[in-house]
Amino acid sequence: MGYRNTRECLEALEAGGQLVRIDKCVDAKLEIGAIQRRVFRAKGPALLFSNVRGCRFPMAANLYGTRERMRFLFRDTLETVERLMKLKLDPMECLRRPWRYLDAPRTAWHTLPKKVSDGPVMANETVVSSLPELQSWPMDGGPYVTLPQVYTEDPAAPGFAGSNLGMYRVQLSGNDYVRDREVGLHYQIHRGIGHHHAEALRRGEPLKVNIAVGGAPSMTLAAMMPLPEGLAEIFFAGALGGHRIPMVMRPGLLPIPAEADFCICGTVVRGGEKSEGPFGDHLGYYSLAHDFPVLKVDRVFHRDDAVWPFTTVGRPPQEDTLFGGFVHELTAELVPSVFAGVHEVHAVDAAGVHPLLLAVGSERYVPYAAERQPQELLTNAMALLGNTQTSLSKYVLIAAREDLPHGVGCHDVPAFFRHLLERADLTRDLHFITRTTIDTLDYSGISLNQGSKLVLAVAGDRKRELAAEVPPGLDLPRGFRDPVVFAPGILIVKGPKHRRKRDQQDPALERLGDMLAGVSGIEGFPLVVVADDAGFTAKDWDNFLWVTFTRSDPATDIYGAGAFTHAKHWGADKALVVDARLKTYHAPPLEDDPEVEKRVDELGAKGGPLHGII
Repeated sequence: MGYRNTRECLEALEAGGQLVRIDKCVDAKLEIGAIQRRVFRAKGPALLFSNVRGCRFPMAANLYGTRERMRFLFRDTLETVERLMKLKLDPMECLRRPWRYLDAPRTAWHTLPKKVSDGPVMANETVVSSLPELQSWPMDGGPYVTLPQVYTEDPAAPGFAGSNLGMYRVQLSGNDYVRDREVGLHYQIHRGIGHHHAEALRRGEPLKVNIAVGGAPSMTLAAMMPLPEGLAEIFFAGALGGHRIPMVMRPGLLPIPAEADFCICGTVVRGGEKSEGPFGDHLGYYSLAHDFPVLKVDRVFHRDDAVWPFTTVGRPPQEDTLFGGFVHELTAELVPSVFAGVHEVHAVDAAGVHPLLLAVGSERYVPYAAERQPQELLTNAMALLGNTQTSLSKYVLIAAREDLPHGVGCHDVPAFFRHLLERADLTRDLHFITRTTIDTLDYSGISLNQGSKLVLAVAGDRKRELAAEVPPGLDLPRGFRDPVVFAPGILIVKGPKHRRKRDQQDPALERLGDMLAGVSGIEGFPLVVVADDAGFTAKDWDNFLWVTFTRSDPATDIYGAGAFTHAKHWGADKALVVDARLKTYHAPPLEDDPEVEKRVDELGAKGGPLHGII
């Protein structure tokens, strides 16, 4: 049976030597988050902080910090859930191998939440200001809940079947929030809570919201799952947890997870938006302050032995990276059933997840054609941009499975890029979608939630040899220098500081493209990236992916060597030029506090609780 609460989980990890207790007094402002990030990078154990300055509740971190620990926590149910995922893909599998699905009825029973009248979480009441006040980064607008389980129900059809359990940002104090009475509720576009909020507004009713912290680990994972609309995450939590999730039913309140450590109950009312943020987010930058809904706090519950689980987010990889990888393990075989013709997808964590999606699809529309070109792939790409969380992707790079060498897929990023660049017809294969919705956290666009997308679809024979040396005699325009070959076909150039306004192209980049069009051998570099620091960008694939795809908006920041527009189709004869400099309007990147890092170093010194770990 899966773990039912945080204490069970911590005791099991400690018994297995996978948890370290830190009794030294630590500060939830900056210090404790820096410790978690350092231990995560070291692939270290889970952490239990028993002495948090100014707070009576212990805090727990890095519970999901390694792939092995994730699988350990769900070891009793993971195989059954994976089998059920496969059963959805191929229902006949149950008839061919019925002995593998003997647990299926019991798992189906576990999906149904259990209604109870009381539970450990209801033992005590407190106020918001008594909760742990985690601030992860120096410019954060206040303390945040970083592993919340935000529960809502459809006002038009209350009940578990129409519920949503999501992990949305919760700011506990700061800005203009009324202390103890208001918290910020930041949810991005394309999230299930949005449908419930829209229905409540339509009906002229407040939206009831519960924010649980802790409890069954399966509830935390379910809150992160990108499940299709109409499939309640709480059902998945029961299947993965190996037990029915007990939910406390009280008059006037939404159902409350009985085994949660904490639960904040409140309502969102019309017209109550306030400034939320800044917040150091998972793209590696601060998301800035913007108006978002406010939760009017009614009550705050906690259990007797409450522990506050948390994580910190920032430039990947971080702990949430492993959540994404774990979800991919569970759902990889389902991709073809959701996206017909798509065989594999990779939302690239190093690029911040939504900015870059790599995919493998079929190209079968005209098998008899003398020259194979992307056709079915474009249908596949549009499907990816029209469904689930892949719809938030900014760059979609898709290749035909029929052309890929054996063993190469989109998770082999260097090989996949090489395959794309060898075969891309830059006059034909680029497809822009302008002035559309993009990820709320992506500041490369023309406004909040608005920017552009690019589909690069590649099929057919190899069209060029990729170069591995800077073209001889390359003479760059004034302000551009330090050309460096990052990988075959990819050239990185240092550019001048960006000085343009939002939603403007830069004439300097246009001049660079015009100059490159006349350079002999530039066709061997179909991708030229302009960055603030060429050496940093070229250091490794993580840096290249992060800089290139988080700092560029396709429509605004792509130029070309031999660029042209014909009948509203844009292409380039020789090379793409991507402006990946930090722009005047971009959010600042995250940086550690040096003084805090020194204090973390002391914990790792000889005699410290983290000696030999960090």
